[in-house]
Amino acid sequence: MSNHIIYGIHVTDRMRDAGGVQNLLSEYGCYIKTRIGLHDVNEKYCSPHGVILLEMFGDPAICMELKRKLEAIGGVDVKEMVFTH
Repeated sequence: MSNHIIYGIHVTDRMRDAGGVQNLLSEYGCYIKTRIGLHDVNEKYCSPHGVILLEMFGDPAICMELKRKLEAIGGVDVKEMVFTH
């Protein structure tokens, strides 16, 4: 069994960077098994930043390519967790 790769993506300015992030997530969609988006929202407030969790699937080199491209977007920070089996 291969490693289990999880990316945590912090987007500091959703209005500015969400489009670029979304384009990459669509481009690499066949390598994303699970995607969860988190941001603070209520009746009077919608947070300008957010966190996306990705459970990756497939070739680790392609997953790393996505990570590097996300990190190249200003205002986007990516953390990685790798669980070995």
